[in-house]
Amino acid sequence: MILEMKVPSPGESISEVEIAEWLVEDGDYVEKDQAIAEVDSDKATLELPAEASGTITLKAEVGDAVAVGEVVCLIDTDGAKPDNGGGSEDKETKKESESSSDSPEKDLAKEQKNEKNEQDKAPQPAQAKETYASGVPSPAAKKILNEKGIDASSVKGSGRDGRITKDDAVNAVPSMGTPTGGSRGESRSKLSMLRRKVAERLVAAKNETAMLTTFNEVDMSSIFELRKKYKEDFKEKHGVSLGFMSFFTKAVVRALSEYPSVNSMIDGKDMISYDFCDISIAVSGPKGLMVPVIRNAENLSFRGIESEVKRLAIRAREGEITVDEMTGGTFTITNGGVFGSMLSTPIINPPQSAILGMHNIVERPIVRDGAIAIAPVMYVALSYDHRIIDGKESVGFLVAVKEALESPEELLMDGNVEKALEMQF
Repeated sequence: MILEMKVPSPGESISEVEIAEWLVEDGDYVEKDQAIAEVDSDKATLELPAEASGTITLKAEVGDAVAVGEVVCLIDTDGAKPDNGGGSEDKETKKESESSSDSPEKDLAKEQKNEKNEQDKAPQPAQAKETYASGVPSPAAKKILNEKGIDASSVKGSGRDGRITKDDAVNAVPSMGTPTGGSRGESRSKLSMLRRKVAERLVAAKNETAMLTTFNEVDMSSIFELRKKYKEDFKEKHGVSLGFMSFFTKAVVRALSEYPSVNSMIDGKDMISYDFCDISIAVSGPKGLMVPVIRNAENLSFRGIESEVKRLAIRAREGEITVDEMTGGTFTITNGGVFGSMLSTPIINPPQSAILGMHNIVERPIVRDGAIAIAPVMYVALSYDHRIIDGKESVGFLVAVKEALESPEELLMDGNVEKALEMQF
C-alpha cells in the first residue's frame, strides 16, 4: 500500500513550511516514527516523523516551500526491509583477493603507463615560451607600472602572446587595497524560513515602533551573597540551579504590576493591557535565537521559574520546542551577558512593547556609603515602544527592577529567604 505523507499543521496561523533537510534518501527503507526530515516554519524548526514503515519516495526538494496538507513523500508499506548481512564484507574480500593476485609484470606495466601519462602532461618547449611571454611588460610599460606602484601580474596584456604594452600600463588602475595573497573565496546559502521571518520581524520592529532605550546599572552583591549561601542546598532539594533568571523574572513581574503600560500592546487604534505576565526568554538554539514563554510567571516561585527556564532551554537546544511554547508573551527578557556582552540596545519582540536586556557581570568601582567599593555590577537596558510607554514610565520601570535586584530579600522574598526558596524541610 502506498501511503501519502502530508505536512501536518505545526500550529495556528502557519500555512506553509520549508524543507530544511531530508534525513533520509529517496528509496531508503524507513521505520515508523523515524525522523525523516527537518522542516522550518516561521517560528521553529520541527522534525517530521515517518507515519509508517516502508520504502520512501521523496516528493519535495530541500528549500522547497510546501503548504500545510501538501504531500511531501510516499511510503510503500509493502517495501521489504533490506538485509544488510555480509554483502559489503564479501565485496571487500573479493576486491582484496583480486588485488593480491596481480602479477609483478602487471604492476610494472601499470607503473610505465603512469610515467608516460605524466610525460604527456609536461609542458612542451613552445608552451613554456608562451607562458614566459604572457604577462611580461615591455620596458616602457614596466617603467609606467613601477611609477604607479602596480604589480605586472595584476595587468592583462593585449600585446602578442599576452605581452603588456605601454597602453596597457597607461590604462591600468591601481588596486584599491593591499594584495594579501590569501583566499578570496565566498559562498552563498539560502536563509531558512525561520531566519527570514526573524529578519522581517526585526526590521518591522525598527520601522513600525517608536523604539527608545533607557539604561541603568545594578549592584549584584546581594544576589551573589544569596546564591553563595543557598545555591548548593537549593540544587540538592529542587534539582535545578538557583540562577539569575529567577531573580530577574521576579523583579520584572513586580515592576510590571507597578507600570501596567509596559505590559501592554498596540492593536490598531487600541491598547491591550494584560493582568497576567507571560515572560518570553531568549534562548540560543541550533537554528538561531528562539523565544519560549514562561506562562503566568506571577504565580511561580523561584523554584518554579528555574525549573521552567531549564525545561524550555533544553527543549529549544534539542530542537523539540513547539510553536505553542513560543507563541504569545507579554514581555521579553534577553541575556546577552552569557556571550560576554557589556551593553546593548535589545530590539522589541513584536507585538510586545518592551524588552529587558541583561549583560555580563563585571567587578567595578562604585560609591557605597560615601566610600569607593568594588562590586559585581551589571548594566541593564530597557527598549520600549514610546507610542504607549512614556519616558517617566520606562525609567520608573527600570528603576523598580534595579531596586528589587539590589534588595531581593526585602522586595522579592518578603523578608523570608528560606520560605521564598522553599528551603524549609
